[in-house]
Amino acid sequence: MVKHSLTPMQRFFTRERFGRPQFLSGLLLLMFAVQVIWLVHSDLRDSDPDPREQQRIESGLRHWRGQPTAGTMEDTDSGRPLVARPEEVSSAERSPLLSLLSSAPLLLWPERLRTPELAGIWRWLPRLPFLACGLLLGASLWYVARRLCTNLGGFIALILYCFSPAMIQASAVWHTEPSTVAAWGSFGAIFTAIAVAHTLYAPREVVLWNWRRIALLGISFALAFGSQFSMVVVAPVALLFLFYVAPVRRRAGLVIWIAGCAIAAILFAAFYSFHFGALRESLRHAAWLAPSLQGVAIPGIYREAAAQLLRACPAFALLLPVAFVAYAAWPRTRYFGNTAPLLVGVLFFALSLAEPHASSSGFLISAAPFLFVFVAGVVTDLAETRHRQLVLACLGGLLTAYVLWNLHALALTHTVKNL
Repeated sequence: MVKHSLTPMQRFFTRERFGRPQFLSGLLLLMFAVQVIWLVHSDLRDSDPDPREQQRIESGLRHWRGQPTAGTMEDTDSGRPLVARPEEVSSAERSPLLSLLSSAPLLLWPERLRTPELAGIWRWLPRLPFLACGLLLGASLWYVARRLCTNLGGFIALILYCFSPAMIQASAVWHTEPSTVAAWGSFGAIFTAIAVAHTLYAPREVVLWNWRRIALLGISFALAFGSQFSMVVVAPVALLFLFYVAPVRRRAGLVIWIAGCAIAAILFAAFYSFHFGALRESLRHAAWLAPSLQGVAIPGIYREAAAQLLRACPAFALLLPVAFVAYAAWPRTRYFGNTAPLLVGVLFFALSLAEPHASSSGFLISAAPFLFVFVAGVVTDLAETRHRQLVLACLGGLLTAYVLWNLHALALTHTVKNL
């Protein structure tokens, strides 16, 4: 009997990779993209260019053309990098990464065609990289939640994400900073570190076998740090998870973490075109993580942070209390797959309270995907009890109301703009 081996293409396109769950998740991500495109269309049609976006674009274009690094200025007499001007978008809180991403699509668009008459076309281009980051973050969230919480948990997390007003707004860069880059980087860094730690139990060569995950870890670090300097906290958190998940292979975990940091350092220098003088000055004046106890003592900051978290996901008003109570009262829910995203989500939320810089809003956006995974995990556990039908009925009603509320808010935003 002749055995026919599968070709690499046939091994890739299998039912496990491209079945009904993947098709449905793709439809949800498509709906997310349509909402972002709708919001961008409404914004570009009915409003003037955002000055902050214009700064990012012009700064990034100068950088791509070999002029002074985005966020710094050069001393024309000595050639030394000086302190960044206050109006430069990457001066103290972030690297030139966001400027480079905003301006990169315009490199394909001739400058002579950047006219007001064609603004309806070329003004779309700077938003495309952040739409792509939003879609990739959603796909990453689906993959992680499905692995941790089965298909049901994956769909819960993805629905919460795809109809999240804050995630749609950040991906559309609609009157806000493009925080999806930092959110994707931090999410990828934490869960890549956890995935790498699990592979350390296999009896194989550690570094060479894990080179893909190490590269992904380094890229995730670079995206997080490059988008917001205070996101440097992601690195030690990732190391702690590496040590916790693989306590018997901590030396190997440390080597992998150092390798990931080295890759991130190379990419970070690339954001400055390997202009080490500008890099040194930028880091010297960077607004690193500096929690302030004075900010935590202000009562109003808690109300504002809670309101922003509810804007990220209005369904949190019901889901988070239920998930917290179930997690505290039911030991079955207190396992690593639920605890890890909860700890990181709470950490980012706490840092958004204590961090005095304006970029601390990135911590709130970054906290949301971790809380989506936590809520999805706990609700999935509740659905596996004898009250499954009741849990699914309540969940279905809540998610339906959540989706309809968000779609109504999008339509209302467009209507208000036209008044």
